[in-house]
Amino acid sequence: MAWNLRWRIRLIGIVDRIAIMMVGALAIGFALLSPALALAQHTHSAHGATTSKIAWLAFDGGGARSGANYAEGAITPSTVSHLTQFWHVTLPAVVDGSPVEQPNVVINGVSHDMLFVTTTTGSLLAIDAQSGNILWRADHPAGSCMINNGSTPCYTTSSPAIDPNGQYVYTYGLDGYAHKHVITTGAEITTGGWPELITLKPYDEKGSSSLNIGDGYLYVTTAGYPGDHGNYQGHVVTINLATGAQTVFNAICTNQPVHFVEHGSPDCDTTRAAIWARAGAVIDPVLNGILMATGNGDFDGVGHDYGDSVIRLNLNGTGANGYPLDSYTPSDFQQLEDGDLDLGSSAPALLVQQQGSRTPFMAFQIGKDGVARLINRQNLSGRGGPAHYGGEVYHLDLSQYGEVLTQPVAWLNRDHTQWIFVANDSGLTALTVSTNKYGYSSLNVVYHNSDSGSSPFFAGGLLYVQGNGILRALIPTTGQQMWSAPVGSLHWQSPIVVNGMVFTTDNDGGMYAFHLG
Repeated sequence: MAWNLRWRIRLIGIVDRIAIMMVGALAIGFALLSPALALAQHTHSAHGATTSKIAWLAFDGGGARSGANYAEGAITPSTVSHLTQFWHVTLPAVVDGSPVEQPNVVINGVSHDMLFVTTTTGSLLAIDAQSGNILWRADHPAGSCMINNGSTPCYTTSSPAIDPNGQYVYTYGLDGYAHKHVITTGAEITTGGWPELITLKPYDEKGSSSLNIGDGYLYVTTAGYPGDHGNYQGHVVTINLATGAQTVFNAICTNQPVHFVEHGSPDCDTTRAAIWARAGAVIDPVLNGILMATGNGDFDGVGHDYGDSVIRLNLNGTGANGYPLDSYTPSDFQQLEDGDLDLGSSAPALLVQQQGSRTPFMAFQIGKDGVARLINRQNLSGRGGPAHYGGEVYHLDLSQYGEVLTQPVAWLNRDHTQWIFVANDSGLTALTVSTNKYGYSSLNVVYHNSDSGSSPFFAGGLLYVQGNGILRALIPTTGQQMWSAPVGSLHWQSPIVVNGMVFTTDNDGGMYAFHLG
């Protein structure tokens, strides 16, 4: 009897892993996997050693920001109950983002799986995944930078990004630059354009979003500090990793591809339109471009200001003739502006191709107003170009569940159903996408529970949601809790699950690792 039970458990685990591999293959077919997962089968360390482990290059995997690790096969619904805390360390400062990981980095003849985090005080930390020990540290502090030239030191909520070659790691510094460090030693690269200028006004313009990387570019977005004070213009800086050349695209005064100078030249007489969502810039592999959403700011419908909008650019960060390639702005943009209801409190979550839909390539967008929107990535406003408003494929009012300040995650179930998960202070909302016989797609709420938290993460058939004081693993389709562990307080921290381990940080300056024991 015991022998049969053991083999039944093992068989369940094998079936789970086969299902996960099938879902992963489907996701690859739709070209929505992150660059990290594209390296899963042939990942190389900085010294060329082949490994079966994957690199997790940036927040939500980088690239398309899927938020889903389909390569995870160790921690599954049948094994997750065995997760235990491996280590817990106190960091030099709070990390208000997510870790990234590069496995099998050889330092002085010893192989390390290395985690990287950016602290709110501007330090880049390299941490050994097996011990929690800090291997090296690079500081890019605020110095004399004070928010809005007041008395509070500048800070960041950004997360770092790892170069796909596994040799370098990038971070946002409180000096207003993006910095490039050697992954083995932390030595800073100061040639070829590095460090790269991100803002001339770090006291007004904040690196809120996580860095993104893919297709040979690094993407860094800027926002303002809480309260929308100061002279800031949300913008994205796109850096060519091969040449160090950069492109600036401003969401306000889009006809000026420059770094603005306060009360100087060049300048823009309009402010705001922050790009502050957790995911920042999202790479769309279908359209070979990037998508991002902006916060409160002017939208004129005829000119060059794109507050409360989703904008699309080329991969190199350029638009066309001083405009984005395309844009979406809700019809109630003025209400969003007047009510401080940023559309861009989250970034577009890319959905897989919807078979039978008139709009097969869509994105899910939800803001502080709590309205969920499906938008057509191939024609954002339905009018064939930028500067229009309205035109979403579908919208669903979820404002009864409160504002959303986190990044949704889209997951493809084994039955090919597209799921979307949104977490906020009021709980977790699970939705699906359906398409009727006429080809019109819509959203449906499957459940809403009280599992409040930050940006969800999918791996190994489980949905992870970090709440205030607790980290949970849930069955995605039902919300059933399969595992939980105590952690510290929460702001925008969220976990990663990679190479058979779970890692996260908290708002008390702690960092945690969990494994199967």
